[in-house]
Amino acid sequence: MSTSIENRLAQLGIALTTPPSAVANYLPAIQEGSLVFVSGQIPLSDGTVAFTGQLGKDLDIATGQQAARLCAINVLAQVKAIITDLNRIEQCIRLGGFISCTPDFYDHAQVMNGASDLMVDVLGDKGRHCRAAVGCTSLPLNSAVEVEALFKITP
Repeated sequence: MSTSIENRLAQLGIALTTPPSAVANYLPAIQEGSLVFVSGQIPLSDGTVAFTGQLGKDLDIATGQQAARLCAINVLAQVKAIITDLNRIEQCIRLGGFISCTPDFYDHAQVMNGASDLMVDVLGDKGRHCRAAVGCTSLPLNSAVEVEALFKITP
């Protein structure tokens, strides 16, 4: 297996596009020293929210995992926009996931695995992270999932 993160993305059939712009008054990502903080990314594809609605009502767990995976791809696109070379990633430190869901939906962790699995698939051991998976009643633009992240990078 190639050690290049870009090659691994290609092997997985993932092409990082221009990252989504912020939808309000914030920065999509910012570098502070050896850390890159990525604001919450929603499942945007070609400028459109690809997964909308609530888990437990409109979407099943497998679809929620696809939404979380797309959010994680957008996270990586934001990181690339900041650091240019993804091979500078030393570690994905943390992912925070927000799952739009009904009050009786309890499988937030299962949905968030879509993002977590993507990070490990792309980054290997550097993709192992701590995380939170939180349920909420709504998200911006009726997104089903939102994922934020923290990475450590080499200078």
